[in-house]
Amino acid sequence: MMTINVAVLLAVVVVMRLRRRTQARSRVEERNTALLVLVLGILIAPTPLGQGVFHGIGQLARGVSGAGS
Repeated sequence: MMTINVAVLLAVVVVMRLRRRTQARSRVEERNTALLVLVLGILIAPTPLGQGVFHGIGQLARGVSGAGS
């Protein structure tokens, strides 16, 4: 039996939508793409990959804010 990871499937959909030219998109399409990316983020967040990205971005933000002071 084959299972499909919803996050991987959604990532493929997002990549395919973002490959289209910007001029060809309507506002509704832009809004739907943003919603899909938000849902993808929610699905990835509790995974070890999501946690690693979260910690990496947090360290980067602390480094940038520390460099300014």
